[in-house]
Amino acid sequence: MSRYEAGRMDNYRITVNTGRRSYYVEGNTVRKEAPGQTEGPRVRRVNHAARRNRDRARHMNAGYVLFLSLAVCITAITLLGYIKAQSNLTVSAKRVAALEKELNGLKLTNEENLGRINASVNLEDIKQVAVNELGMTYAKEGQVVVVGSEGNDYVRQLRDLQ
Repeated sequence: MSRYEAGRMDNYRITVNTGRRSYYVEGNTVRKEAPGQTEGPRVRRVNHAARRNRDRARHMNAGYVLFLSLAVCITAITLLGYIKAQSNLTVSAKRVAALEKELNGLKLTNEENLGRINASVNLEDIKQVAVNELGMTYAKEGQVVVVGSEGNDYVRQLRDLQ
């Protein structure tokens, strides 16, 4: 028999102790608990240093609690600032979209009005009114002065023209 086996051999009954559970084999290798033995929780012996470390880990001192509280407060303030910034960004984006829509509507209205004005203007009528009613005449040779532009959008007059 091995060192784990003990018991009676008379009725094919062998008690085996594996360290965790004792059982016996009777007949056709059916495992049953040994009579009179109930398995309870195993009590592990913990050395003094490990117990002291566990106790120390369970209790938090005031500095650690203060540190954790400060970290939670800073995190909360940061998150609230982020949420506020996201909200402001969303509001600004909606406002920009509304202003762009209004701008496009004004541009369309302006183009429609310009087209209507250009369609209603008759250049021949304007020429007749200018020549007949206002006494305007066409410019003669020598009356037109050409002023060179240096790429600016406007020309400055530094002296009187002749």
